Amino acid sequence: MPGDADGIAQIILPVIAAGETYALEAHMTREAALAYWMGPDRQTFVAEQGGEILGTYYLRANQAGGGGHVCNCGYMTRASASGRGVARRMCEHSLAHAREQGFRAMQFNFVVSTNVRAVGLWHSLGFETVGRLPRAFAHPRQGLVDALVMHREL
Repeated sequence: MPGDADGIAQIILPVIAAGETYALEAHMTREAALAYWMGPDRQTFVAEQGGEILGTYYLRANQAGGGGHVCNCGYMTRASASGRGVARRMCEHSLAHAREQGFRAMQFNFVVSTNVRAVGLWHSLGFETVGRLPRAFAHPRQGLVDALVMHREL
């Protein structure tokens, strides 16, 4: 996976800098962003086609101890691959892999409500919105918007 760091950085740095979908500092350094995305507490995957990394996701336990049977994931896709089903395939892979790892459910803790493509995709893959955090995310263009907690059994 270390050999994928450049390809992953090319995807995650612009998404983080845009500040529209992840509650991360927009000016993260490359090193900090990669440390977050590829940290020792998570498994990191890439989606490739023709040797080009089109997307990446991580899978980790959402909580420790009594909450360790629920996992959490984060997904990012290269802008040029948008609309090609990459995120759907990554999520389908993550659901299967999480089951194989013994997780019983998957939870997304903070889905920005204005990320309508992601919200629609997660709903189409069986996730339910189980919570709404009012005005929890400072969107750079739309101001304070809600964040959603989404969950699905595996």
